[in-house]
Amino acid sequence: MKAVIYARVSTSDQTTENQTLELKKVAERNGWTVEHVYEDQISGATQTRVGLRMLGEGAIRKDFDVILVWDVSRLSRSLKHLVTLLDDFHAKGINLYFHQQGIDTTTPSGKMMFQMCGVFAEFERSMIQERVKAGIERARAQGKTLGRPKVPPITIRKIKALRATGLSMQAVSKKTGVSVGKVHAVL
Repeated sequence: MKAVIYARVSTSDQTTENQTLELKKVAERNGWTVEHVYEDQISGATQTRVGLRMLGEGAIRKDFDVILVWDVSRLSRSLKHLVTLLDDFHAKGINLYFHQQGIDTTTPSGKMMFQMCGVFAEFERSMIQERVKAGIERARAQGKTLGRPKVPPITIRKIKALRATGLSMQAVSKKTGVSVGKVHAVL
């Protein structure tokens, strides 16, 4: 099997060397060939990481069969982001190995653990949706206006007057402080 390693540390003072060395040993024990090591030196909360982006591009091309990661937290700090990544990799038929958690989706028990994690993640998403809906209903019951703020009538009159003088939509937008899209909507 073709394998890749994804290693991440939070600061430039740290090194990914320990993660990489241990994961290369795992690959060797399993008979996997490490094709590439993707690395990032950035906070896990940041979703725009060069190494992670390149890992995703390799997954799209199906350059490898399994991704080795030291710990789930190295891949993502957000459950939502993690579930999205895992779904993307799973859809491409790419297996995952999380060293610290002992999850290896190349094995039946690892696949089961992965699927159970997916069930819990789906449950968490449903719970969040229910809390959001309840919050919206409570806000409406309290008489709060939801959504984007409405353009005041005085501003609407100003937009129409400026446009009548021949100003462009962009110029009207700048003079009134209202977005070009709102100017279009008003007119």
